[in-house]
Amino acid sequence: MPKPKSDLDRYQFAGAGAARSAGRFDLSKVSPGDKPFSSGDKQRDRAAVELLADELDGLQNLLYADGRFKLLVILQGMDASGKDGTLRGVFGRMSALGVKTIGWKAPNETERAHDFLWRIHQHVPARGDVMVFNRSHYEDVLVPGVNGQISPAQTRQRYAHINDFERLLTETGTVVCKFMLHISKDEQRERLQERLDDPTKRWKFAAGDLDVRRQWDAYQAAYADMISATGTSWAPWTIVPADSKTHRNLMIATLLKRTLEGMGLRYPPDDPALAGLRVK
Repeated sequence: MPKPKSDLDRYQFAGAGAARSAGRFDLSKVSPGDKPFSSGDKQRDRAAVELLADELDGLQNLLYADGRFKLLVILQGMDASGKDGTLRGVFGRMSALGVKTIGWKAPNETERAHDFLWRIHQHVPARGDVMVFNRSHYEDVLVPGVNGQISPAQTRQRYAHINDFERLLTETGTVVCKFMLHISKDEQRERLQERLDDPTKRWKFAAGDLDVRRQWDAYQAAYADMISATGTSWAPWTIVPADSKTHRNLMIATLLKRTLEGMGLRYPPDDPALAGLRVK
């Protein structure tokens, strides 16, 4: 059974929490190998993910029918942390009727001619929809920040803009769930090597992945800064230990189920004209 919600304090950040140290979120306090939602039995956990995937499909249909809310799910993490796997394992059974996803890459020339959130705003969910971001607007701070393309002052400014942007979304009916998939350096090495060794996965590997890996410590610090700056009461971060693929999916699916159940979703009232109608 999942742990009580209070046991999630160390994995969630909304401006304060057990992992906060001297005003800054300490990512090193969260082990990528943790399994706070595990039953202790891998097969049982896999079965739980399957059941949750079916339940999420039903809840997504109810969200679409209700039509009052929107759900934005952000999956952010290092290379090989499991963003694609989460899409398959958690969202793969949801109806295409109201679930959309987009994978964010480096901005093109047209996008760079606008403010960095311009392209993002065009893809936020409509009423009744679930939108899943595979990477997100946070890439436009993390990558240029680590590579020295924007200054620390510009980094702080962009995070302030993101907080305002996400508050705008939540105040207009969007529930924002932000998951940082937290993988260890050793596990990433194994997964990247697996991509190289498997011809069916080699297409996912890019030479630039190794350049980013060499910046591991800088990115870990940047992620801690990101969580510290943008874990808000309206859009908190959840750090998902991601060394275990099964547990990663179990944790995210469980929290999404809680989120959808907490919205008070309901089907619209029946049309009185349909009462007693018979299909011939």
